[in-house]
Amino acid sequence: MKINFNHVLCATDLSGISGIAISSGVALAKEFNAKLYVCHIVDLSATAAYGDLIFAPLEIQNKTIGYTHEQLDQIMQQYNIDWTPLVTAGNPPDEISKFVATHQIDLVVAATHGRSGLKRVFLGSVTERLMRTLACPLLIVRSTEDLDLVRDKASIFFKKILVGCDFSSFSDLAVEYGLSLAQEFESELHLIHVIETPIYKDILKTNTASGNTPEAALYDQLNAKLSQKIPDESALWCRPKTSLLAGKPYEEIVKYALLNSVDLIILGIRGRNLIEVLLTGSTTDRIVRQGPCPVLSVCPIAK
Repeated sequence: MKINFNHVLCATDLSGISGIAISSGVALAKEFNAKLYVCHIVDLSATAAYGDLIFAPLEIQNKTIGYTHEQLDQIMQQYNIDWTPLVTAGNPPDEISKFVATHQIDLVVAATHGRSGLKRVFLGSVTERLMRTLACPLLIVRSTEDLDLVRDKASIFFKKILVGCDFSSFSDLAVEYGLSLAQEFESELHLIHVIETPIYKDILKTNTASGNTPEAALYDQLNAKLSQKIPDESALWCRPKTSLLAGKPYEEIVKYALLNSVDLIILGIRGRNLIEVLLTGSTTDRIVRQGPCPVLSVCPIAK
């Protein structure tokens, strides 16, 4: 399945780190010849914390929106690209989701500040909320190191793409995006499955009766299953590789990405309850915070 990004939205909170999202979004819009939107949501609840809204809510809101337009104009002067500003007030995840629906956005690009621990539990994360509510994929950039992928503010390249596969419908969609982007960028595609021993206990017991050791039989089955995810003709336009790892998925994927200098990680999102995610974390959330490169999260509703 060839996937095209015809409408790209960059979400910015006007911080330094969100500038990485704009640079990446500009580069992707040029790569796919897409229409570019640059979005900022004035968070009234954050402004209220300083007491301004108590006295003149509409005046402060309009003043802030006007200031935001000026800031976006200044930021975008450095890029040679047509773009459209999207600025409003409200709850950032909710308003961004509305823009996605209204403007038929195919890809949102956002940066995360990488909160962890109690601060993350109490404040939550706009990025984590977007991952579970957007009707399109979300490309998450995390640090200034991700800017290495952007050359001259005009192009972006992914030499090595890693896709996490757990054989669910969620990861199947991630594989589709991985294959399409690998074709677009003529990338090396790494399809990874992580074996979590507790999950495979019953299978190991079943395989005891076979000729091989249970572990060897399991590895043969999973290798065959993983290889089936890659079409035979894909070797004509990308360099596919499959690997089985063992351990905790987020730890093994981050480690593999580091050791193999991966430029992009693609993961399917299961859409768990946000409170559960904030308290316990998830594989994708942990990879976003600890990984060495951007993460593209996809959800079945994005298909």
